[in-house]
Amino acid sequence: MTGRPARTVRLLVVTLMAAVLQAAPARAAVQSPPDGVVTWGASADRIGEAVADRGYRMVVHTSVAGRDPRIRLSNAFGDRPVTFDSVYAGIQKEGAELVRRTNRRLTFDGSTSVTVPPGATAYSDPLPGRLPAGSDLVVSVHTPDAAGPLTGHWMAMQTSYATQGDHTAEEGGAHWTETVGSWFYLDAVSVRADAGAVVALGDSITDGWQSTTDVNRRWPDYLARRLQKSQNVVKGVANEGISGNKVLADGAGHSALNRLDRDVLSQPGVRTVFLFEGVNDIKAHTGVTAQDLIDGHREIVDRAHAAGTCVVGATIAPFKGWSEWDPAAEAVRQEVNSFIRDSGEFDAVTDFDRILRSPYDRERMLPALDGGDHIHPNDKGMQAMADAVDLRSLDCPDR
Repeated sequence: MTGRPARTVRLLVVTLMAAVLQAAPARAAVQSPPDGVVTWGASADRIGEAVADRGYRMVVHTSVAGRDPRIRLSNAFGDRPVTFDSVYAGIQKEGAELVRRTNRRLTFDGSTSVTVPPGATAYSDPLPGRLPAGSDLVVSVHTPDAAGPLTGHWMAMQTSYATQGDHTAEEGGAHWTETVGSWFYLDAVSVRADAGAVVALGDSITDGWQSTTDVNRRWPDYLARRLQKSQNVVKGVANEGISGNKVLADGAGHSALNRLDRDVLSQPGVRTVFLFEGVNDIKAHTGVTAQDLIDGHREIVDRAHAAGTCVVGATIAPFKGWSEWDPAAEAVRQEVNSFIRDSGEFDAVTDFDRILRSPYDRERMLPALDGGDHIHPNDKGMQAMADAVDLRSLDCPDR
């Protein structure tokens, strides 16, 4: 186990590095979070080219209940300002149709439009009223002259809708005939609530690949439903998974290290970071060693602790049968998992490896939990993962 003096020295180094980074020009500004707690989140990435006079009607599923919801719009990957001249929020009835009299206009510093600079985000003003837990909130945005790189979240596992022209105020779905499987510009929803939140920092398993679309069966969704029935202080869950994401290297989105501040620590009300990454670093066969991954995990832990949150670490799940698996990759996975379990660096550990592996071949996922590709769990596997989390560890009583 690493001693307290070593952790203190590393924390000092992380603090000094942060000071240096603040002195240097940053590509993406991280806006200070408002009061409240995140009830839904999705990590930002570049997902193509923006189109002018485009409308997006996006369906998101809330976790914690609260008052006065507000949304966060992101232009993190844009190379020019993007203007939103009409933004509405309502409750889904069916498809693109909204429950009558729920669709209301959002404002930004009192204005009905907002221009978000490149690399920045913008919070809406609070929308008076109460938003229940487990709501299917629908956020509709219109961009009159958008162009250049488009910021969003590619693999939503949720059907949303698009249109040409501004139809954001309409509660019917007649003009919203194009279905899309991504979220555009929207990356967080928060509410005022006497609660905290956990943010899941992960890859495609956390993002929900191989779970059933449109029914919220990603493992963070199952976790959110458990938390709503508990006496925990932590009620909010933000899913910050990106398919293909790595701890150390950019590629499918910025690496976990490079997006930690924007996607995780900037969210309001965060008490706990749930770190479940590493398989993409290992299976890519880029020469990443176990020590490289351990150092990356340690940096995330130190930076999260410096921000006042605790960190739950999750072991890397088995993936034998996936085309990139080999004994060398398995050896790295086992060494990193030993560190996660035994180092004492984390405030708590959830052993996803133990939950998902077959008792007959511990390098392979249990077939009943396998989504079919030997690396992504199915719905039953997602629920088993969520059920394995000790809810008390998310309240983080010692920080």
